[in-house]
Amino acid sequence: MSIAVNPMSSYPDISAHGYQINQQLGYNYKGGRFTYQAVNLETQESVVIKQFRFVTDSGNGSASKSIERELQALLNLNHPGIPRYLDCFDPGNGICLVQEYKNAQPLSVPHSFNLDEIKHIAVSVLEILSYLQSRTPSIIHQNIKPEHILVDEQLHVYLVDLGLPEIGNREVVETSSKVAGTTGFLMTPEQWLNRPLTKASDLYVLGATLICLLTGTKSTEIGDIIDGNFQINFKPFASQFSLEFIEWLEKMVHPKLNERFDGAESALEALKPLSLIRTPTVELSQLRLEFEASYLGEKLTQTVEVGNSVPETVLEGNWEVAPHLSDPPHTPDCHAWISFNPTKFASNLTECAITVNTSKLIADRVYERQLLLHTNAVPETHTLTVKVKMPPQPIQTRQPPYRTLIWLLVASLLGAFVGAKVVGTGVGGTTVGTAAAVGVTIGAETVAVIKGVIGAETIALVGAAAVVACGLVITAAILLGSGAVSGVLWIGTCLVVAAVLLVMLQPGSKTITTIKNFLNRGFTQGFAILLLLLTAGVGICLGITLALGVQNFYTLLVLLGTGLPLAAIFLYTYFKRRRSIVRYRQGERQVIKP
Repeated sequence: MSIAVNPMSSYPDISAHGYQINQQLGYNYKGGRFTYQAVNLETQESVVIKQFRFVTDSGNGSASKSIERELQALLNLNHPGIPRYLDCFDPGNGICLVQEYKNAQPLSVPHSFNLDEIKHIAVSVLEILSYLQSRTPSIIHQNIKPEHILVDEQLHVYLVDLGLPEIGNREVVETSSKVAGTTGFLMTPEQWLNRPLTKASDLYVLGATLICLLTGTKSTEIGDIIDGNFQINFKPFASQFSLEFIEWLEKMVHPKLNERFDGAESALEALKPLSLIRTPTVELSQLRLEFEASYLGEKLTQTVEVGNSVPETVLEGNWEVAPHLSDPPHTPDCHAWISFNPTKFASNLTECAITVNTSKLIADRVYERQLLLHTNAVPETHTLTVKVKMPPQPIQTRQPPYRTLIWLLVASLLGAFVGAKVVGTGVGGTTVGTAAAVGVTIGAETVAVIKGVIGAETIALVGAAAVVACGLVITAAILLGSGAVSGVLWIGTCLVVAAVLLVMLQPGSKTITTIKNFLNRGFTQGFAILLLLLTAGVGICLGITLALGVQNFYTLLVLLGTGLPLAAIFLYTYFKRRRSIVRYRQGERQVIKP
């Protein structure tokens, strides 16, 4: 059956079906396919008409039904990347499919796409194929090549020329025509081996199309880099691409069907996270840093090693502290309490020192921040965690050695009480008793203080010397009478006290140990000696007062004179600590919270 031809042109006349052909877009004589750009005579909208010319068998009803099913499958497609199929008709000996026209250029036309745009095209085509393969039954394109992938100025991607699989196997009109050049590209290895096509079959030719696009190889010349095993040797042209993407592309065009992705969906998921260009990797020596400060204001530093093992690349990066609600506003180069050295680097092996300044942090708290390393790798940002444990409040407790002071107070009290009882009724009355009590008490105290520190023999000698000295003073007072008592007693007492103090302050004595204890707690040496003497004095005065009676005005006066300073020292220490805590709490308002 002949086809009517428009007398004004060499194109078929299909005006009876409502269309007028304006130009021929392409043809495939071997496949009996012709593509035209036409216009809908009723709506004046541009359309694309693909005509399949083949030898029909009018008695073959099953073939006609098969064609009808395939046409219906195409008409039911609904995807933004597939121009809609609008109509179909048979003007004579070939079926015409009418498809929506898209103002876009095929990839076979030279473009200047960058790598991100090429990846976008690959992802878009795989999304279209995923849609086709999810249909029931799955639709295999079979004819993907640069000429059948259209891209418009907004980078919208369209896949055209789905065709009819069954039509491709029928006897076509132009059986003598030849197709030159790209047989290896247009047909998958399984087609050459006459094996069934699968979802992975379209991936081979899509991969070949991407190789053409990435390497600048013309589709008519890709056969030059395909060997006898259908292996596309594109690596010599792909030195700038990432190793991961090269592996992905190799899997797309693997000659063995079972070595490819099993379908467009799995290929799409594998492609999305990849970078096409070869990029460095980021290898961090540690992903978490833990600091523990021993005092406020301490600067702590740890080192993180940042490496890159990808050849022919240089890792570039810069550090930043992730924003935190408690931190004051900061720039990537300046943070309130975390710093980096270096902040920026361009090297494949860099030691980065991360320093934490604890002067603005609250005591007895735990801080945690995220550090961001921005690089030219993929992914671009890597995260590292910093944890800082702060020391307790910087308020010194400075508690005196209460056990030693209480023991000293009791020893002094008992010594003074016994001494005053023994000599309190002699010549000189209260004065003699007081002086004697002082001498005896200090002697007894000396023996007690140095007990266990100096040898027993030394203890006996010191104790005997103290008691003898006190006895001599008391005897002199009795013999000389009350008129001469005061001067002699006080001179003797002072001598005894001086001798005892010399013994007490010898290196290694208990008194020296106690003074060192004071110093270790933050007190001065003068404060330690004063507190020891005041404690002994309160004990002595209290013992004498109890022995001679509280009615003695002078003993009460001396007791107050020693007791009030001692009490003031203890209260001052307590209130000073409380005041320091209050001041620190007030200062916390100016520091950074966790």
